[in-house]
Amino acid sequence: MTPARRGDPDPVPSAAPPKPAGPPPATGPDPVPWQRITVDVPGLEFEARPPSQYAFDFPDSECEGWSTDRLTLRFASVRGAKHRYYRQPRQDAARAAVHEATGSIVFAVADGVSSAAESHQGAVEACRAAVERILHLLDRNAERLDCPDVAAHAAERLRELARWRLGIAEPQAAEVARLYATTLVAGVVRAAGDVLEAEVFRIGDSGAWLLDRADGGYHPMFGGKAVPGTPLVSNEVSPLPLVPDRLETAVGRLAEPWTLLVGTDGFGDPLGEGDGRVGELFARHLASPPPPLWLGHVLDFTRETFDDDRTLLAIWPRAEGAT
Repeated sequence: MTPARRGDPDPVPSAAPPKPAGPPPATGPDPVPWQRITVDVPGLEFEARPPSQYAFDFPDSECEGWSTDRLTLRFASVRGAKHRYYRQPRQDAARAAVHEATGSIVFAVADGVSSAAESHQGAVEACRAAVERILHLLDRNAERLDCPDVAAHAAERLRELARWRLGIAEPQAAEVARLYATTLVAGVVRAAGDVLEAEVFRIGDSGAWLLDRADGGYHPMFGGKAVPGTPLVSNEVSPLPLVPDRLETAVGRLAEPWTLLVGTDGFGDPLGEGDGRVGELFARHLASPPPPLWLGHVLDFTRETFDDDRTLLAIWPRAEGAT
């Protein structure tokens, strides 16, 4: 560009660039705000109360959704009515990631134990540690997931938190549990040849199911809460930081029309065997991957007596050529 000299005529200003187009005008009637879904007798309705001032990092609800070439993931986690009323944070957590080299989906779901003082922190950190460790292990191309290694890594993360919080070098397991005890279900969905396989393990009473979308049936991948030989249902859990000598593990094939579900007992308890109205509700709304926000909305259904936090992670196989 030639610089201007004294005496040159004033340059002719260039035409102003066109203004960017605004959003298209709204058409049609205003959408109706979502109303909370009721199953049977609704629970009490009230405005949620804020959690304590230092629990600001744990929002009432969160959701996630994306797809790889072969899989679609959705998860949502919502605070239960009890915690909304008593000003407690959501104690459930979920995290997921894609292993870039293989396209596998790695995931973790945790349910902080209510009696632990900072179980919401424990749940998030257990999920983070499990996902990070599984991603690391997948780099080694092992044929099977080293579940004890992942569980030990998550337990060590909770001990590290306790060391920092208590200011002591070697906190006892009971001290870690009083602060950060949490259940954990973690695993991976990956290709084994032309087949997609789901590998999962759990510590505590959170669950995993394979949903047959063709008939709406739920097939649990782990045992239930019932104690063999008794009509009673056990509410006892052995959560992290305890790692049992023998982990509960499961492997399942993920092909059409199956969807892998992983959830805390806030979802599993009202689901039951899956043959009631809650089972019908989710079979209908999970027939295809819903928008992530809609999954959170459905998960936040109201039903009398079921007031726990709820978290549900779902993975669908994708059809060839899907966009």
